[in-house]
Amino acid sequence: MVRSYAFSNFQSFRNRTEVNLTLNKKVALTNWMTEVPTGERVSKIMAVIGPNASGKTALLKPLAFLGWFISESFRIPTDATIPSTPHAAAPNEPSEFECTLDFDGKPWRYVLRCTPQRVLHEALYQKRERFGYVFIRDWDDEDNLYKVKQKEFGLQDKEARHVRQNVSLISWAAQFGVPLAVRIVAPRFITNINVQGRIPLGDSTVSYAAKHFSDHPGQQQFMKNLLLAWDLGLTSVELKEFAITDPDNSGKPAQKVWVPFGMHKDRDFEFSLPFALESSGTQGAFVLLSYLLNTMEIGGLAVIDEFENDLHPHMLEPILDLFANPNVNPHNAQLLFSCHAPEVLNILHKSQVMLVQKDNNCESSAIRMDAVQGIRNDDNYYAKYMAGAYGAVPQF
Repeated sequence: MVRSYAFSNFQSFRNRTEVNLTLNKKVALTNWMTEVPTGERVSKIMAVIGPNASGKTALLKPLAFLGWFISESFRIPTDATIPSTPHAAAPNEPSEFECTLDFDGKPWRYVLRCTPQRVLHEALYQKRERFGYVFIRDWDDEDNLYKVKQKEFGLQDKEARHVRQNVSLISWAAQFGVPLAVRIVAPRFITNINVQGRIPLGDSTVSYAAKHFSDHPGQQQFMKNLLLAWDLGLTSVELKEFAITDPDNSGKPAQKVWVPFGMHKDRDFEFSLPFALESSGTQGAFVLLSYLLNTMEIGGLAVIDEFENDLHPHMLEPILDLFANPNVNPHNAQLLFSCHAPEVLNILHKSQVMLVQKDNNCESSAIRMDAVQGIRNDDNYYAKYMAGAYGAVPQF
């Protein structure tokens, strides 16, 4: 469970910025919060709002980047750059990242400092009485190699010395079967963000979601129940697999593609439509549920950009309520999302909202809403935000 993360010199954020999901005991405990084994309260939901081009997606990307870098960086070519883009005004300065989370019932902290060319510093800490290092990796310019210290990490020294410059030591160690690294890289992170930004809704994302539901029949049935309950004009959803051949290459094996069909009824007449002919809202809800239901089943973290895209604002609360329902979310999965719907201010607590804006120097900044000076518990957050009292709104 993620407690907080911080970063600096990354995309439109130049200064250190922190997203903190921990809550003090003065905040009334709701089903959108939980208590971790060490007694602290952590939010299961965090919304990010602000005007266009303010940096909302950039605020989400550090977690998406770290999730990929820790788990998947071993797969990139030896000469590939690390997809960590520094602020345009500081291209020669390193980017820095830090994340604190609960794993195996204990708090852990991961730290990374890097340029697109190489990792400069990487460390993993575990908290017992206090945080102590599991490994520390530093680049030595003079010797042109990494100095690695380990304490109960388990990677052989000769393998640690040969870690590639563009690869996380955790991802590297997992390839050698180091038990702790293998457990850390296990899939617990789901997002609709890549290096370029939000993955757009289209035939490929709908087909991928259909394939996912075909592999997870329990989630498939729950998806059907939810879509029908949300009154999208459906009587059911059917998934069908098709073999698609390449007309320009008849010798190439056929590619299998999953296609969802919406089932409808008009009086006594029943018919089906491929999802390509369904509304963008129906397609969006279908794809979104493939992310969220899987996250809640494995107990991980979903990072979703433009959460309400193509959805009616009234859909926000029933979807967010899934994370508050212990029967649906028994492992306390978390959701971090950006949206353009200020209606979310009528749903969440002020400690569960991040406000993002960009100044005249093209530098983004973010603040948790409960840290805004002068904000009161009895404020109408929606009305005051729309009036510009908290900032993070378009200026005309």
